[in-house]
Formats: sequence, C-alpha cells, structure tokens
Amino acid sequence: MTGTPLVDDALRADLHDLYRTLHAAPELSMAEHATARLLTERVEALGLTARTVGGTGVVAVLENGPGPVVAFRADTDGLPVAEDSGVDYASTARGVLPDGSDVPVMHACGHDTHMTSAIGLAALLARDRSAWAGTFVLLLQPGEETGAGARAMVADGLWEHVPRPQVVLGQHVWSGRAGTVEVSTGPAMAMADAWRVTVHGRGGHGSQPHTSTDPVVLAAHMVVRLQSVVSREVAPQAAAVVTVGSFHAGLKENIIPSEAVFTVNVRSLDEDVRAGVLAAVRRVLDAEALASGAPPPKVEELYTFPLTTNDPGATATVTAALTGALGADRVRACPPRMGSEDFGFLPESVGVPGVYWFFGGMPDAVVDGPEPVPVNHSPHFAPALEPTLTTGVTAAHAAVMAWLGVEAAA
Repeated sequence: MTGTPLVDDALRADLHDLYRTLHAAPELSMAEHATARLLTERVEALGLTARTVGGTGVVAVLENGPGPVVAFRADTDGLPVAEDSGVDYASTARGVLPDGSDVPVMHACGHDTHMTSAIGLAALLARDRSAWAGTFVLLLQPGEETGAGARAMVADGLWEHVPRPQVVLGQHVWSGRAGTVEVSTGPAMAMADAWRVTVHGRGGHGSQPHTSTDPVVLAAHMVVRLQSVVSREVAPQAAAVVTVGSFHAGLKENIIPSEAVFTVNVRSLDEDVRAGVLAAVRRVLDAEALASGAPPPKVEELYTFPLTTNDPGATATVTAALTGALGADRVRACPPRMGSEDFGFLPESVGVPGVYWFFGGMPDAVVDGPEPVPVNHSPHFAPALEPTLTTGVTAAHAAVMAWLGVEAAA
C-alpha cells in the first residue's frame, strides 16, 4: 500500500478546501449546527445515508453487501480560544457559552483535521467499492470537549439507528511530527473529573479582617494543599494529575468577598487511583474549611470523562494495518496520555472493542526548531495541511480496511 498513494491530487485539493472552511468557522460544543449541516451535505454527496443524532451529531452509513460492520468516529466541536496561529484562514468566529458569555471560538484541538480526514476516508470507500465489503458507519460526534457528545448520541438511540459495529475506531491529531502515527495498547487516554468549588466566607472591610472569614485566603490554602495529593497520596508507580485551572474572587482590593470559586481537574488511569484522589480532594476541601471556621464548600461536578482503552487484539490489527500503509518507520507504540476523551463511551456503550490512535500535525521545521512546539488547546495550534491530512486519511482508511477489505476477509 505504501507504493500507491490513496489520496490523489483532486481529492487532496478538495480536502484542503474543506479543512480551511472548517477551520475558519468553528462552533462550540453541542452548538455545531452549521458544521453538522455541512458534514451532512458532504457525506450525502458521496452516497452515504445520513441523519442527525444527539442534537448536532451526524451519523452516516455506507452499505456494500454482506460483511463486517465498522464504525469510525470524528469529533466536530471547537474551543473558546482566540486564535493566534498566523494562518490566513484563521478563525474570527465567536460563540456563546452555556453561562451566556460571548467568547472567541477556535479549532484549537484539531477537530477540523479529524472531520476532514473522516470525509476523505468516506470518499475513498465510496469511490472503490470493489476493494471492500460490509458496512461503514461514520460517527461525526459533537461535544467532545465537554464530555457530552458521545453520551448524547447514545441517549438519542445511536445504536438503534445504525447497524451494530464489530469495532469502533478513531484518531486524534497532536503536536507530534506530521506524517507519523502513535498507538497505545490498553489505557490510551486518562479518565478526567472536573469540579467547581464554591468556598463560603463572611465578607467585610479590608481594614477589619478579624470581623470576616476571608474566602480568598481559605481557597488559597485549599489550592496549595491540593498540590500534595498526588505527590504524597498516590504511589510513584501510578499516574494522576490534580490541576486548579481557574480562581475567581472579589471585585475590589479593599473588600473581603463572601465567596471564592475555583475549578479542579483530576486525571487518572486507574479506577482505584481515581477514587482515592477524588476522596482526598474532597477531604482537603472540607478540612481546610473546618480549620478556618467556614462552612463546607459547595462542590459541583462539571463533567467526567471515561478511560479510553485500546483493546489489545484490535490494536494489534490496527497497528499492523497502519504499518503496512505508512511504513514501520512512521508508526510507533506510545505510553498512555493524560489527556482525556469521551471516545471510549462509544465502544463501551455497545460492548465492542475500541481503538484510538494519534497522528502528528507539526512540520519538521517546527518540531526540530528552537521554539516550543504549539500544543493542542493553544491559540497557536494549527496543524500543517500536509502531510497531516494525507496521513490522517491514509491511517483511517488502513484501519477500517483491516476489517472491511476484501483481503482482510480472505
């Protein structure tokens, strides 16, 4: 497969145009209305049967006789980030968060790359039906960034609308070298839990702190104490991360506010570690409040992400297919990442294996250069069009064909 490029010049030019369009017009999680319409038009033009599932999700099916059923997932949402990538198709889009905030929007995690690669995959399957047999299910999933999209599609009857797959596949662009692919066996991406913590105090004048219970000082003690949870309560051989990503309190320098609010993000690769870390976080919050004579803080769950686990047998099949398509020098095994995904909920919900891999998006000059490489969620994250997109399409096609290809069936 390495000798004959799958993506010809015409398809490559079309995908480049689609990528630029998607990159310039991102939409926030569960608000991907225009994106869903565009994707529906594209898959229907290829001969797939499409329908909306889960609000702004799109599922499309291409049947090609008897054979296996393979599902491939790509996510569609952008992030509330102001783009500063320097590309001439940079996003100037804006959106509204659930709390009513008007924010800039960017495809800062590369979901535009995922959608474009998925459309390229569908185009390859549609134009050469003699090479495969079975049913291809394309899942264009909204709301990955908030952990809501996969659950929304399943709750809306996803697996009642499409044939049950034998395997669910997916991929993600990252800040690695363009043209390369990385695959984990077993745990691939971490579980994640996010909480909003509201710390209650008693407001007053900055000149009379003794008449108040200062929630800023109390919350600051909580934040500092939380940094010891992983270092002193998690075994060195295990993996966990505790991050406080936002902290808000007060309106004026001489007024002690009545409350402070911060958010906590916890990541782990093991259920027992997760349970222990979450219990420790809650214990620290309550104990610090008690030490300051304040009531217990209010803790609200913002989201939870499942563990993304790559089935060993299916992963071996995918790895062999990727190696055959891209070459052994461009495919390597990698340890699990502490980033999180809701992809795992899809194969889990239907009880079948899942495999999720990564493909690089940064050119050699950036990877080998003196400056830090832009990472996912950065305002500077803009994958190079090539060889990123060709690699994404080729990898997706190789993985799907490992089940649907006539050679695989033989």
